[in-house]
Amino acid sequence: MIKTTLKIEGMMCPMCEAHMTKAIKDTFKVKNAESSHERGETVIISREPLSGEKLAEAVQTAGYELKGITTENV
Repeated sequence: MIKTTLKIEGMMCPMCEAHMTKAIKDTFKVKNAESSHERGETVIISREPLSGEKLAEAVQTAGYELKGITTENV
């Protein structure tokens, strides 16, 4: 499994978290995704690596700004 953490700017409330999480789940086949406006991040668990370009596109389409991506095997 791969844990991908997106640093995201612009999420202000729980509704923003839900919107960002839905955008990821609608765009990628993931095991889990969870967003936090307080931490300014979305954490994704997937079986396969995710395209950074497509992640950036999904974040931008949802109306937020991607500030960074980190990945690790879990």
